[in-house]
Amino acid sequence: MDSMRNSCGQVSARALRAVHERFITGEIDAKFLDANQVRPIVAESWQRSLARGVDPEHGTASASAAATVARLRDSHPLAPALPVIRRLLVDDAVDSGVVVAVSAADGTLLWVEGDPAVRRKAEAMNFLPGADWSERAAGTNAPGTALALDRELQIHGGEHFSRIVQPWSCTAVPVHDPDTGALLGAIDLTGNSEVASPQTLALVRATVAAVENHLALLRITGGCPEPARPKAHLVLLGAGRPRWVTTGEYGHLRATSLTGRHADILALLTRHPEGLSADHLAVLLDDKDLDVVTVRAEMSRLRKVIGPEHLGSRPYRLQMPITSDVGEIFDALDAGDVESALTRYQGPLLPQSVSPAIARLRTQLSTALRGVVLAESARGRIDLLRRWLDLPEGRDDREGWQLLRDNAAVDPLARAQAGGHLAGIDFDLS
Repeated sequence: MDSMRNSCGQVSARALRAVHERFITGEIDAKFLDANQVRPIVAESWQRSLARGVDPEHGTASASAAATVARLRDSHPLAPALPVIRRLLVDDAVDSGVVVAVSAADGTLLWVEGDPAVRRKAEAMNFLPGADWSERAAGTNAPGTALALDRELQIHGGEHFSRIVQPWSCTAVPVHDPDTGALLGAIDLTGNSEVASPQTLALVRATVAAVENHLALLRITGGCPEPARPKAHLVLLGAGRPRWVTTGEYGHLRATSLTGRHADILALLTRHPEGLSADHLAVLLDDKDLDVVTVRAEMSRLRKVIGPEHLGSRPYRLQMPITSDVGEIFDALDAGDVESALTRYQGPLLPQSVSPAIARLRTQLSTALRGVVLAESARGRIDLLRRWLDLPEGRDDREGWQLLRDNAAVDPLARAQAGGHLAGIDFDLS
């Protein structure tokens, strides 16, 4: 196997192409690739690229319209740092056979500058402003995979998933917001094989550090706007899957389904802004069989689902305000807005959860809402009572149906129907 490697310790281009061909044709699975043939980080990326349907011949990177690119550039938090990037990287790249690319956090290329001849060649594979070079769209590549993993990365020629990109090598380092730690994008150098060298990585890494320091200084001096806080909302009520909904640029919504355990954890963290230790979470989630190691593993997986910028540790806590349908109902009840609270109530909180703490919160929410609805019905708000009785929880609410039947303001037909429903409840109870 060592004969596959050159004097620099890298797998030869011919050997790598052969392994790549065997992989994309299904002859060999990524998990069986020898680390001496393909680096594990590359093999895992190949596997993700294949699973997402990336075309190994051409990739699927698509480009946005010029107007969209201009809008993205104007509003992007890295725009104020572009002079720093140009001074440290682009100026020297103009006649050195490389291009410098700055991408947004979603993999969209915002700026591609450098050697004019190399830029023209790169455009032939759609490596140009507005193109989506995320890993999910273009397969294994330095900026896209660096963003997917949130780590610096170098990709050598044949390690690219799509053949059209394999003549190139690249080095990319993610850029983070200096205040929140949120992923802003990545800076990439693309060119020949010499681009993926330790010296290049050190240069790009130093540029990223300079960019982050520049943004921090601008913010202190008022020359840069405060970071845009990502908006997140939890949907936890009713029989549907719990969801994590984020609002991105220009109001675009993205909903991610949550596992039951992750939904339990997030529901508890929204009610405990001070944070919870792993021990405390274990007791709240399952007072008998859950251990701290399992909790820590779940928190690690949850951080990957919602993003590391949202979840802090020691103790575990939400890093920024997060709204939820549960919180909105409690807020409406605190404000005395019963109608709004009832409108937002889509059913019990996480009805499939067996967590004792969630069961307590579920009971608290349902009982509080029912209590104010019954109180309002006594003041004549029969419309609120009818809406409550239409909910699954209201169908067996004997006291509620009795109030509806006995209310003088209810028309005779509705009273008769309420009486019939009440008789059915009594029959079941007997």
